[in-house]
Amino acid sequence: MFKVKYRYLFILLLAIYSYVNILFTEGDRLFGYEINELIFFGTILIMVVAIWEGNRLLYRAVKVQEDQYRIHPLIIFFVVSVLLVTAISLIATTLLSWYFGNEAHTVLTFKLSLGFAFRVNLFLHCVNGIYYFVNRFNQAQLLAEKLKKENIESQFAALRSQVNPHFLFNSFNVLSTLVKKDPDTASKFIDQLSTVYRYLLQNQQNEVVTLKEELAFLDSYIFLLKMRFQENLKIKIDLPDAAYGTLIAPSTLQLLIENAIKHNVVSKSNPLTIKIFTDHERLVVENTIKLKEIKEESTYIGLKNIRRRYDYLYGEDAIITNSNGVFKVKIPMIEST
Repeated sequence: MFKVKYRYLFILLLAIYSYVNILFTEGDRLFGYEINELIFFGTILIMVVAIWEGNRLLYRAVKVQEDQYRIHPLIIFFVVSVLLVTAISLIATTLLSWYFGNEAHTVLTFKLSLGFAFRVNLFLHCVNGIYYFVNRFNQAQLLAEKLKKENIESQFAALRSQVNPHFLFNSFNVLSTLVKKDPDTASKFIDQLSTVYRYLLQNQQNEVVTLKEELAFLDSYIFLLKMRFQENLKIKIDLPDAAYGTLIAPSTLQLLIENAIKHNVVSKSNPLTIKIFTDHERLVVENTIKLKEIKEESTYIGLKNIRRRYDYLYGEDAIITNSNGVFKVKIPMIEST
């Protein structure tokens, strides 16, 4: 507080306030002498300057880490400042006694000037204490926000790296079969599989991609699924042209499709239908519900992943509903800036 940019203006205002206050409460009885108003104000101004600037220099000496003291540094600072104002009052008294050539009122002058200096010093240290703790509070808040942001970012990085290994294992199983039965299709399958994992690797560090990029990746992903499930899996995409420029977290659609396949029967008698469309500025992925009799153990990582990612990116959660035989997930469509 003592080193603020406009401290000399504050010093002047404090001196003026002290001068007016003394006139209204004590007249000119700050000192033990009859003194004209100009010298009176000048003396007050010089003492305020000395107290402020002296404290500023002391603060540099006392400004160290709190854990280096058993006693709080503000208390040490104030105690040392008491010695400072005592010295200032003593010097002021000596100079006034010399100027007026009268030592009869020296003790009274010292008491009055010391009382004035103590009041000014106490006021300044109260303001400095408030400033100190408000500043510490703000720093603590900034640090908490920084740690919170770093924690969220680390969580988000972990979420981006989550890819279900079952998909890779199933893809290799399909590939193993195709290599024996249909080498040409197997070659195309490898190309599409490499496209899928190239996309995942390229966008692992990206927070968002355009919906157009995500859908291009999804084409390759759907091709791989179709090789495994044939016509038992139906994926219908109906999106307006305006939606293609919006942003989406990478692999969102892949995770939702994967989640639907994981929990539902996909067979000739019970084909799984997945629809992707828009509804009131949200991207909707819905699927028919025909839960497997033997359920896979679920950690709900896929849906948790999506909800946390959109809470981080958009500050708004995904909407998940399950009713009338339809499971539906609505995610915000992030406008490109």
